[in-house]
Amino acid sequence: MRRVLSLILWIAFCLPAGAAANPPGQASTGTDSGLKWMKAYRNKPEPLAVPALIRALSKNGALKDPDAAGFYVGFLAGVLGANPKTAPRLIEQILPLPFEDQWMLVRAIAYSGLPNWRDHMQLLVARMPDRAVLIERYLTGQFPTLDQVRLEPRKRSTMDKVRGVFKRETYWGPKAEKPRELTFESSPDLIDVYWGLYFATGKDEPILRIMLLLPWAKERDNVQKLTIGSMAKFTLAVNAAHDARLRAILRRVGPHQAKPIQPIVQEIIEAVETADTGRIRRDALAAVEELRTKGPGSKRDMAWWGKVGETTIALGCLGAAVTGQVEFGLPCVVGGALSSAALRYFTAP
Repeated sequence: MRRVLSLILWIAFCLPAGAAANPPGQASTGTDSGLKWMKAYRNKPEPLAVPALIRALSKNGALKDPDAAGFYVGFLAGVLGANPKTAPRLIEQILPLPFEDQWMLVRAIAYSGLPNWRDHMQLLVARMPDRAVLIERYLTGQFPTLDQVRLEPRKRSTMDKVRGVFKRETYWGPKAEKPRELTFESSPDLIDVYWGLYFATGKDEPILRIMLLLPWAKERDNVQKLTIGSMAKFTLAVNAAHDARLRAILRRVGPHQAKPIQPIVQEIIEAVETADTGRIRRDALAAVEELRTKGPGSKRDMAWWGKVGETTIALGCLGAAVTGQVEFGLPCVVGGALSSAALRYFTAP
């Protein structure tokens, strides 16, 4: 959860004005920002200006934390995927990057959807030898491409359990550590990757993927899913309030989604049309409060209550960050973890 909050606060508050506001071909008024330019990019794509943007973000330290840069990864991935013929030139112009920022280019290529993304990845080995391990993980399939990421970890089938009974290592010898699977449940910052893709392309697919998380906004037992679903719902509403193309996508594809998704999309559209997006944020906070008050019987322990406290703060900060408001008085910690003082702020009577 801290990763999502960190990214949102970085985007909303931390990118210095003008830090990435002047890529080639982009007029500057002195108040533009990299985020503003990226949000308008899909209306007038300038792929040749993107390398300067990425270098500016790198120079200003916005790419050092992988957990807080999902939006930028998604944006670059979308630009590369939409420009297959220009992609080699764009990659070349982005380089060189310092070691701590090179991961971003590797991941963007893997997430780009380019048919020859592996060829581009292999060429990076010579240019970024210190990232050979990361590159190899994607090339060998140990790390998934974006379209391979599941919403939640795959559940063991009955046959998997039966096989486990007859395995010798189940009873003797050291147990192998289960590799961490990349999913939306384990890495909610993937929401931001898809928002980056949307701002880069204006296509339906990133929005459709975010919409798959909407049923989690009704979750009443898993606080992680509740928060992720609420974030998906709220960001769709807030962005749709300022984006006619996004509103059109919601109206067009909403009625064709799975039954659990349809009424939530309609709720988002209604909130946007009636200028009542704040209600979605209030409903999310109320849902978290209900979990805090009642709690699932299987998780009534201090660790769970602390997680609920973090979730409440994250949703509050989300509302402030996405709308660009700081007067809510929420104790958000810019660019990183939630403080214990912030947790006490919400858990106090």
